[in-house]
Amino acid sequence: MESGAQIAPAGSDAARSRNGSTPSAARLGTLLVASTGGHLSELVKLVPRFGLDERPTWVTFKNDQSDVVLAGESTIYVRNTGPRDYFSVALNASQARRVLDRGVDRVISTGAGIALSFLPLARARGIEAHYIESAARPDGPSLTGRLLTRVPGVRLYTQSPELADHRWTFAGSVFDGYAPGPATPRRPGPLRVALTVGSVRFPFTRLVDRLLSILPEDAEVVLWQVGSTPSPNGRIPVRASLEPWHLMSAYASADVVICHAGVGSAIEALDSGHRPIVVPRRARFREHVDDHQVPLAIDVARRDLAIYREADELTFDDLLEAAGSSIVTVPRAPAFPLR
Repeated sequence: MESGAQIAPAGSDAARSRNGSTPSAARLGTLLVASTGGHLSELVKLVPRFGLDERPTWVTFKNDQSDVVLAGESTIYVRNTGPRDYFSVALNASQARRVLDRGVDRVISTGAGIALSFLPLARARGIEAHYIESAARPDGPSLTGRLLTRVPGVRLYTQSPELADHRWTFAGSVFDGYAPGPATPRRPGPLRVALTVGSVRFPFTRLVDRLLSILPEDAEVVLWQVGSTPSPNGRIPVRASLEPWHLMSAYASADVVICHAGVGSAIEALDSGHRPIVVPRRARFREHVDDHQVPLAIDVARRDLAIYREADELTFDDLLEAAGSSIVTVPRAPAFPLR
């Protein structure tokens, strides 16, 4: 979803609260810092489980996702930071200095690179700092997580109990908020399919081609969001990206959701009540910078929240299985206590 981001240069007056005024007079208290995409989706889901006693201020990028999920919240926009984007990390650190001057008691971040702009500076000023590793990393910390282990005093959390040690605390997972639901007989008529592969800059041609090869002629494609992936099928309307409301509308009318194994895409599918088919991108096919989507796919499948398939293994029977199952939201997810 980051392709439509409107960048606020570090130090400019474009970093403003949701009502359009710069929130410089009021004390900020708790600062919630996250990149848009899956990192922001995770933090939004986890916040009610922190037990905060005050309304926080958010720091993120401006795009369609943040406009929707943070509507009405006090929000500061910073420069969009991509993977290994150290130039933007440095520019945002300049803005972070000014933000941290405005009465910040604690900073909580789910990453990614934006965390490096705020958490080390917070600790240098004696401000409480918490970093929660993404659920997309159940097999070990990301580069951001590894760098933050070198910053004294940053409190580190993993969402995988197997990774807890003297540095990393397990306090829960964003996926604790979901559970397998009852079987759902498919609606009559052609199978209605929704595909989304996110908007990262890497094509996911293997998944698109595989799905085209197994879909019957009468299948109804309600969403074909392929990001930077070229689609050879002219009969299917292709979207590179889309607004959150459009995505949820498509999911509501679909029988089955197929998505890449990104944590944001998985959360969106689960929120819609679907048990999605999650397909991880692979670095060896130049579909991402590494294979971090594989352990996430394994994790959600282990919880019976999704069906995990490699792109070349996907079958029509998998689509039918997913269409006949559902997911429910846990009414009161367990607390995520901050140390």
